[in-house]
Order: sequence, then C-alpha cells, then structure tokens
Amino acid sequence: MIAELVAYVDGGSQGNPGPSGIGVIIDGCASGPIRIAKWIGHQDNNVAEYVALMEALQCALSLNAQALHVYSDSEVVVRQMRGEYACRSARLYSLHWTCRKLARTLTFSISHVPRDKNVEANRLANTAVRQRFALGPSQTTLRGAPAR
Repeated sequence: MIAELVAYVDGGSQGNPGPSGIGVIIDGCASGPIRIAKWIGHQDNNVAEYVALMEALQCALSLNAQALHVYSDSEVVVRQMRGEYACRSARLYSLHWTCRKLARTLTFSISHVPRDKNVEANRLANTAVRQRFALGPSQTTLRGAPAR
C-alpha cells in the first residue's frame, strides 16, 4: 500500500472541441514516476481536464494509495472539485460526479498551478494527440514511458 501520491494532470484539445488527449504524472511510487499519455477522442478542453483528473484518481486507487494530491492548471476543475463553483454544465456533470465519488475513497486534495508549472503533463497530453495521428489508434496510450 502506498501512503501518498502526487499527480500533475492536464487535458487539452487542438481546437475546442477537437482532437484531445490527457497527460498525467504520478509521483510517490517506489518504482518511480508513472507517466500517462492517452488519446480521448474529439472533446472540449474542460472534458479533457476532467478525464485527466479521473485517470489520476483511478490510477491512485489501483495502486491502493491512501492519499492523492493533484495539481491542475484548470481553474474550473479545481474550483468545482473544491466546491467553490457549482458544476452546472450538463456535459461535465457526470465527469464531475464520478471524480468526486472516486476522490471520496481517498484523502484527496487539489490545487491550481500556473500552466508553466504543469509543462510535463501538458507535453504528455499533446504527445497523445500527435501519436494518435502519427501511429494510428493501436498506439494511443503510453504508460510509464519517459516524457519527451
């Protein structure tokens, strides 16, 4: 069992909506950081940000972590997850609800970071979109691969 993990998450789309990917870095594992770059289809930026958060939460749970602190450059996601903003968007509501449910199974916290402090997660999200078009659909997820 892992006591505490730290995750940097980012989701983005080329166009809004457009081809989208997520990037997640999880620190705190004995084996070293986990890096995830995943294509998520044609989405908007806020959906991509929530999918990145959900990926980090699911990964932490699969590792049996007790606590997870997330850093995100999405003010909307951070403030909604903290309860500072209500989630009134029909397209985000189910993602928000799922993330809150997953977060309740851990000691969870989330903080906003400026985009320039979230460069590696952003790079992973962009890599997922680029590789989707360069390699095709069978090569869309990198897990544990070094960031470029």
